[in-house]
This record gives sequence, C-alpha cells and structure tokens, in this order.
Amino acid sequence: MNTDLSPEAVEYGRTARRALGAAGGDELARSAEAAGDGGGAAGVLDDLGAWDLDPRRSTDELEAAAALCRSAGWWAATHPVAERLARPRDVEADALVVVTGDGAGGAIAEAVSRLPLRWVAVDPGGRRSRATPRPATAPVGKPGVAVPLDLAPLDDGGTGDVALGLVLPCWTLLGMLDRAVELTADYVRARHQFGQPLSSFQGVQFQLTDAEVERLGVEELAKHALWSVATDPAGAVADALSLRLAAVEAAEVVFRVTHQLHGAIGFCDETALSWLSRASQPLRRLPLGPSATRAALTSRLGRGSLTGLFS
Repeated sequence: MNTDLSPEAVEYGRTARRALGAAGGDELARSAEAAGDGGGAAGVLDDLGAWDLDPRRSTDELEAAAALCRSAGWWAATHPVAERLARPRDVEADALVVVTGDGAGGAIAEAVSRLPLRWVAVDPGGRRSRATPRPATAPVGKPGVAVPLDLAPLDDGGTGDVALGLVLPCWTLLGMLDRAVELTADYVRARHQFGQPLSSFQGVQFQLTDAEVERLGVEELAKHALWSVATDPAGAVADALSLRLAAVEAAEVVFRVTHQLHGAIGFCDETALSWLSRASQPLRRLPLGPSATRAALTSRLGRGSLTGLFS
C-alpha cells in the first residue's frame, strides 16, 4: 500500500496554490462573497485545466484532483471545486453533493448556489436526485451559510458516487486546516508578550502541537481514503466516512486552538483565519455532523471492521 500522492499530483497542487495566490489569494474569497456570486477563483481554475480532470478515469487524475481541492481549501476559495470534480459521468451534471436524504441541505455555500451549475445530489444509499439550491434565509454574502436543496428523484445508480463525494470535500477541509495551523504558527512567532515571542511559552507550544497532531492524522487518513477509492470501491464508503469523522473532529480542535492563540483578532474579518473558519462551516456540518457520521459509519460496518494495514 502506497498512500503518498504522486510527484506530479503534488506539483499540480503547488502550482494551483501559487496561481490562486497570485490571482489574489485571500482577496478572491472576499471579493466573491462581496459580489454574492461565488465566482472568485473560477478563472484561475479554468486556466489550470481543472475541469479536464476526471478522478474516476485514473489514479493519477484522482490524486491531482485531491491536491487541487487541498489548494482551494488553503485559500478558502469560494468555488465548489470538490463538488465539480466529483460530478458523475453517466448523467448530465456539473457538480455532485452528498445529502442525507431526509430533507437536509448539502454543503453548498450561499454564494456558490448562484453559479449556473447543474447539481446532482446522492444520499449514502446511492439514491440520486436532481438538486436545485433554494435561496438561503440568511443575509446574502455571509460566508459559511449553507443553502437548502429541492430534490427531484433521479435513479439509484449513485453507489459509486458516494465515496468520491465524501472524500474530495475532506481534502478541501484539510487545506483549510493546513492554512489555519501555519497562520497560527507564524502569528505566535511574531507576537511578543513579556519580552519574548508567544511561541516560546510551553502552553502555546502544547496547544499548537495538539492542533498539528490532529491535522496530520487527517492528512494520513485522507491519503488512505483516496487509495481506497482508487483500489477498493466496495469498501471505500466506510473509509470515506471514517475520514469525514476524523476531519470534522480535527476541525473542532484545530479551529478552537487557532482561535484561542490568535485571541480576539482571530474573529475579525481582517484576518484570514476568520474567513477560513467560517468557510469551513458547511463542510463541517453537512451532510453529516460528527455524531451522525459516527452513527452512519457504525451502521455500515455492523459487526465488521475497517480494512487497512492493521485490520
């Protein structure tokens, strides 16, 4: 089992991150939210050939898609990168979102819902629907607000869509955790108190280490889940659910620690951390929160167990 991404995928992710940074970086998300259209990074992604990628076609393209999602998460890009890359191949659609099937919305930000995309929703059982985002009740332009969906039943052929639809958004969330930890590490090195940098205090070091351990755990599980999608479609959904559970739990720790170490300024729009934290909310809450994800994973496994190196 080799869960490391290929050098080409890693380099593609780096290129995407640099391109998004050169095009405005954090300002892309802010301008997209101000416009209320969710466009933001669309032009850069078009130039990178993002939509030519088909993660279902080969492992190389799957890994490149994951690296691209991670880079989009780094900049909190207000564009449904993971959802567009996970689009099904056998129906006409531009994007795929996983839903619970009980009327809850998908992890689609309010601004994103304004893009002219054809959405397909799939529930954990593989039932697919045409999805039409409805206007959110919250004020327009608020980052992190997810919209409800109107669903029209389509077919039951989405079993192979579920794992990919869960895993790629976790790579986006991983990119957000990467950035949150790095921003905070830079902040505590630069900020001084009692004549020395905050990073020199053991309490700060312990907290930041806890956040980094959580982030690193998600990274390893994300690689394993990606390998599972490529090699074991039958067991990939369980691995995708275990990744989602780890990602949402880690996000709680990482953003709690990073907000604490930034102090009050971490909640101000002047800081990138504030935008990252709010942009992560739809991904952390939908389609399943921590408890619901744990219940879904337990139900799927039954009396069995996850497969892996130590199964």
